[in-house]
Amino acid sequence: MAVASSIPAGTDAVDASPSAVLANEDGGLVLRLAGDWVLAHGAPGLAPVRTRLAAASGVSRLRFDAALLGAWDSVLPSYLVHVRELAGAHGIAIDHGDLPEGAVRLVSLAVAVPAHRENRAGAGPSAVERLGVTVIGALAAAADITSFVGETATAIGRLLRGRALMRGRDFWLAVQQAGASALPIIGVISFLVGMIQAFVGGSQLALFGAQIFVANLVAIAMLREMGPLMAALIMAGRTGSAYAAELGTMQVNEEVDALRGLGISPVEFLVLPRLLALASMMPLLAIYANLFGVLGGAVVGVSILGISPVTYSEQSLQFLRPQDMLVGLAKAGVFGILVGAAGCLRGIRSGKNAASVGASTTSAVVSGIVVVIVADFMINVVCFALGV
Repeated sequence: MAVASSIPAGTDAVDASPSAVLANEDGGLVLRLAGDWVLAHGAPGLAPVRTRLAAASGVSRLRFDAALLGAWDSVLPSYLVHVRELAGAHGIAIDHGDLPEGAVRLVSLAVAVPAHRENRAGAGPSAVERLGVTVIGALAAAADITSFVGETATAIGRLLRGRALMRGRDFWLAVQQAGASALPIIGVISFLVGMIQAFVGGSQLALFGAQIFVANLVAIAMLREMGPLMAALIMAGRTGSAYAAELGTMQVNEEVDALRGLGISPVEFLVLPRLLALASMMPLLAIYANLFGVLGGAVVGVSILGISPVTYSEQSLQFLRPQDMLVGLAKAGVFGILVGAAGCLRGIRSGKNAASVGASTTSAVVSGIVVVIVADFMINVVCFALGV
């Protein structure tokens, strides 16, 4: 039984006005489209289709027949999306049949990104529902992180046994990107941070006539705290985001799925070289940041505070301890692992559209900064408890 106006019998020419005829077919339904589906003519109403689908029983498939379809524009994809939603609500699969390829692509793009719905006042979920959704999301995120940590640990174990599918050239390329390429920005930022520390500390110590101790302040602060921390924060915004964008793009292009199809672990092939490269480069970057930070403090101490270069250097070396350097290097290694893991996790778990890649990149930077700050606080608490 037709639910929309059909083509009159005995008519040779197809009517220009659009029509949609829903009829029975072996094992399902067929929706025959005819006429010109353009803005000038509009589209047929969806009420007959909605009624017929609601009354259909035992129907598992809906096929589109576009043999009599004429010209079309955005009206056709919009109509198809609505029909697809109605069929999906009743568990009916869609067969695009002989629809134009362009219309099918537009429909695929439309259903790939969820429609934005405004949360009207009084129509949103209750506080209990929001709390439940938040808890479920947190548990899912914790399970995802645990799974990623387990996969990474397994990959490292296979690497130690010489069985990991990791290419050496990928590791050295990641070392170059996370090491030498990052030196300019880390040097500039660390130099400025050292100058700021010396200027602020010196202006306060000068009130007590103790501006000479600004050399101690800058040297110890840079080696134990600011050098590793600034290097880690810079790498979180620079390299962690790059990891997330690279792996997220591979997800969109289905390269990660192709690796799994070939029996290759994406964690071993993609994550492991990036993670190891950043973890191994961070201590060296921290030393580089320490050098420029102390140099920046010396510039302020000598040029503004009037401390001689020899006195400044002797004062810095006299009060430095080996554990100050070791604590800073240990922090840098931990920060490198955390930043690399955050970037790779967000990238490898990215969705398969452009919006997901952008969200993953942003999340990688935010996650990297947060975990670095938290880890820095915890390491400082442990060092204080141990008297290091």
